[in-house]
Amino acid sequence: MKKRVKKEYTNFRFNILIILVYVVGVVLISRLFELQIVKGAEYRETSNTRLSRESELEPSRGEIVDRSGNVLATTKSSFNLELYKTKSDDETLNNCILNLINLFENYSISYPNNFPVNNECTAFTIEGEQLTKWLNEYKLEENATPEQAVQSFIERYEVNASNIQEARKIIAIRYEITTKGYSSTKSLELAEDVPREVVAQISERNADFPGVTITTQSSRQYNYNNLASHIIGYIGKISEKEYNEAKDIYNNDDYVGRTGIESLFEDYLRGKKR
Repeated sequence: MKKRVKKEYTNFRFNILIILVYVVGVVLISRLFELQIVKGAEYRETSNTRLSRESELEPSRGEIVDRSGNVLATTKSSFNLELYKTKSDDETLNNCILNLINLFENYSISYPNNFPVNNECTAFTIEGEQLTKWLNEYKLEENATPEQAVQSFIERYEVNASNIQEARKIIAIRYEITTKGYSSTKSLELAEDVPREVVAQISERNADFPGVTITTQSSRQYNYNNLASHIIGYIGKISEKEYNEAKDIYNNDDYVGRTGIESLFEDYLRGKKR
């Protein structure tokens, strides 16, 4: 009798163990299905925002000095602002853009403003065939007014602003994002050579500027202004032709010597990236 009770007890425990194994298996499979299928895209996007970004160390362009050692041309470090895509909704992005533009205007900093309606929303900045093509591209009526065009983009970007002029400021950057694109690894340049005060405010209030990154860049400075400018020369942004001929040396946004010593000694002055 005792053996029978013991055997039944053993079978009971064995059945309980099998049930637990099945339950755990079902839970794990359900969780795996949720991670891979149900929320796969969401988690993939989160993962993309955590990817490391590779950046090159920009070299300082070489100095040009006279025979007495006086520095005629040198480089100075400047701060640039770039925007990366983050996992945020339209409202958060729009608030970030408005905070940036208010900061830019306080310090008279220029920013991308290529939306083809003027700041007062009273006129288009393009006309003729170019305007017709633009209206068709964004599915607007051919006789649409500037205000109607702005209103269309307010709805497109879900802008919530106190007035149409304020909404127009947000649309300027959102339109730049639409036309040029950005991602979690590819940035959109917002401003160049910004003051240290702006850098400090963005650093202190980084919660108000999600996705905004501060980068440093070397810029050319001529200590004696136009003195001997015909000999020293100047630098300019690399052309498409020049870039295509020297892709292994330059990036498409680099600056190269155009005239004078800046051009003649380009190979020695440009430095090497790391």
